[in-house]
Amino acid sequence: MANDEAIKKFWNDFKMKHSLAQDDYQAWSFGYTAETANELADLVVQGIKTATASAYELYEKDEPLPQVGEYNIILDGSGLPVAVTKTVVVEIIPFNAVSWEHAYHEGEGDRSLAYWREVHEDFFKREYAEAGLNFDQTIPCVCEVFEVVYTSK
Repeated sequence: MANDEAIKKFWNDFKMKHSLAQDDYQAWSFGYTAETANELADLVVQGIKTATASAYELYEKDEPLPQVGEYNIILDGSGLPVAVTKTVVVEIIPFNAVSWEHAYHEGEGDRSLAYWREVHEDFFKREYAEAGLNFDQTIPCVCEVFEVVYTSK
């Protein structure tokens, strides 16, 4: 559950520090649980997690794909903002062609491609099942690389 007031204050503090006028950003957390959101948000703040992947086919018709240059506010498990990121690369790649480099930049577990595939296959299988679809190794993934441009620390 996001804290809209805290998010708005965090964004305004970031804008003021960086002399930005724009108000275009998305605020979101990683994963399905507060524990996962906290763990991954912490990796972002530490500069270890600088990439993410999502299932291309599960974007809603009115939900835009990530775009290079856009800002995102990363939330912790209680919906509080911990970092602002800026998207620097967006690629659509089949699940089975995601590189070891992308897996490494996602920063999770031992940062290996094997770990990435195991964790993301479980995650995507759940998401696809919820949408009434079947996961396979060739699903298109939106692979996003970002840089941390502001943190709460």
